[in-house]
Formats: sequence, structure tokens, C-alpha cells
Amino acid sequence: MAESKRLICASAELAEGGRGVRFETGSGADAAPAFVVRFRGEARAYLNRCGHTPMELDWKPGEFFDVSGLYLICATHGALFDPATGACLGGRCNGRGLDALRMVEENGEVFLIQEGD
Repeated sequence: MAESKRLICASAELAEGGRGVRFETGSGADAAPAFVVRFRGEARAYLNRCGHTPMELDWKPGEFFDVSGLYLICATHGALFDPATGACLGGRCNGRGLDALRMVEENGEVFLIQEGD
């Protein structure tokens, strides 16, 4: 399978532990909401759905971190996730983490790595 890159945002749009950028993966029936945030200096992306139930995490568009800026939090259930791995750290996610997406950051831009035919 060939890989391609899709531009998501400028690197400068992602502040450490701050507001994230929402985007869609796939198209048509395969479309799914996703987001990218910056944590420990790296762009990290996940599907925007809680491990407990497929509810979007952000409490306001692009707001995925808790008040400390150290954990991703589900606004609906209060479940906490590790921003570095997407692993469930506590709450109603019952050990089910977030689905990670492959990203790359080059020349001041953040790209989603997509697999194609």
C-alpha cells in the first residue's frame, strides 16, 4: 500500500498542552472526526471518540486537555487519557484508550499519514 500525506495545520497552531485542531479522516461513510494536539513537543493525533462510548472528547471545539494541560479528558464522562499514547488513565474508559493516527511534522506543517491503494 502506498502512503500519502495530507496537510492538517501549521505547526504554530499547536501550543504545548493547549488547543487542538479538529479534522476529518477518510471520506463518505468512512469519515470520522479526529484531532491533533501538541504534547511533549510532538504533534499527537487521535480519532475524536472516547474509549468508553463513541462520544467526541472536546468540551468546546478544539479543547481536549484538562485544566492542567497534562491529560486529555472526555467532556462527557470525565475519562482521562495519556496524550503521548492515548492510553486510558482512569474513569469510565475502563482501560480502552484512544485510536492513534500517524502524523508527521515537516517544515512548519503537520500532516496526517494516510494509507492508500
